[in-house]
Amino acid sequence: MDRFRFITAGESHGPSLGVVVEGVPAGLSITEDGLEVDLARRQRGYGRGARQAIEKDRARILSGVRHGRTLGSPILLEVANLDWENWTRVMQVGPLSAEEAAEVAALAEGGARRAQPITRVRPGHADLAGALKYGFNDVRNVLERSSARETAARVAAGGIAREFLRELGIEVWSFTAEVGGVAVDPARCTRSREDADDSPLRCPDPEAEAAMIARIDEARSGGDTVGGVFEVVVHGAPIGLGSYVHWDRRLDAALAAAVMSIQIVKGVEFGLGFEQTRRFGSQVHDAIDGRRDDGSWIHRTNNAGGLTGGVTNGEPIVIRGAVKPISTLARPLPTSDLITGEPVDRAHYERSDISVVPAAGVIGESMVMLTLARFVLEKTGGDSMAEVVDNLRRFRERIAAQPAPPVPGDGSGGHAAGA
Repeated sequence: MDRFRFITAGESHGPSLGVVVEGVPAGLSITEDGLEVDLARRQRGYGRGARQAIEKDRARILSGVRHGRTLGSPILLEVANLDWENWTRVMQVGPLSAEEAAEVAALAEGGARRAQPITRVRPGHADLAGALKYGFNDVRNVLERSSARETAARVAAGGIAREFLRELGIEVWSFTAEVGGVAVDPARCTRSREDADDSPLRCPDPEAEAAMIARIDEARSGGDTVGGVFEVVVHGAPIGLGSYVHWDRRLDAALAAAVMSIQIVKGVEFGLGFEQTRRFGSQVHDAIDGRRDDGSWIHRTNNAGGLTGGVTNGEPIVIRGAVKPISTLARPLPTSDLITGEPVDRAHYERSDISVVPAAGVIGESMVMLTLARFVLEKTGGDSMAEVVDNLRRFRERIAAQPAPPVPGDGSGGHAAGA
């Protein structure tokens, strides 16, 4: 059974989002105020839409915690959708009575867009494929769950993973690396992590950020949207998380899947990523300069992004996500009608952001942390934080020690008999 797993529930305009996080060791300090920090970071960023002015995301802890400490039982979190007040009849959970159905019909006939069935599917969205897969004739049933609003629940769960990893000396953060073809220049990244987080696009390069904002404004004026790239960096991960022995135990594969699962991400790379394909091996592979006195290992570079053979190698983990432009456009593209199959001039439009790269980075952090927490527990075991901390400490000490020289024909591979 996987340790530290989670599952989300809820629709974009339903009463609330929920997430169950299972496998969290007992004794971890968790508060609603602490979880709110990343939820607020997810809502910020230049280019966000009107929905963020409505919502003020906060996760209620409904189970699994007592007096601020986890119990080892499943943790249930709830994030209320404040916009639900405007959708109570359209998104009603129970069956509609005749009077309620008439009310919705009257709203639709009166021009209330939220009450009107959606059949003009949006290019680039889950609308068409989702409606055909599940047999819907109203795309509202698709977009309510496929919406990136669901990621608020992931970020709430990620807050728990952040506290868990922080107890073990592992820190995770992200920044906006590119928007609309404008990329940061490492030589100009003068902002600290805190200053970058407080900037309009969560960008460490002030000059690049100004040009990125101009690109967002250009997209807005044209009724368009714009994508980009975020980068997540992990410091403090020990050597040895993950495994090379099976495909589904490789940490790089799990991290790639986790980041790719974010609704708007269409590509993932580690370290140099695709740039490695354009260089000779001598320019790519990270030369190893030996072991320090504290037992850590020295790599001259980190082109691999902290992972070799699917296993952490002690260097910072560096993972990037490619964020496509948002599918919902203020000037919609031509499309076809789900019912008639005939072309129509304009796809459905529902309020939308212009760019979400800074928010996507926060979501990327959460997915990376939730994945790392699972792999840490796979390595350390432990039902309480005291056990996890002690097991990881002893593992770090063991790999820092100099191994005994191998003896030809010994066959033990350095392991004592019975170990």
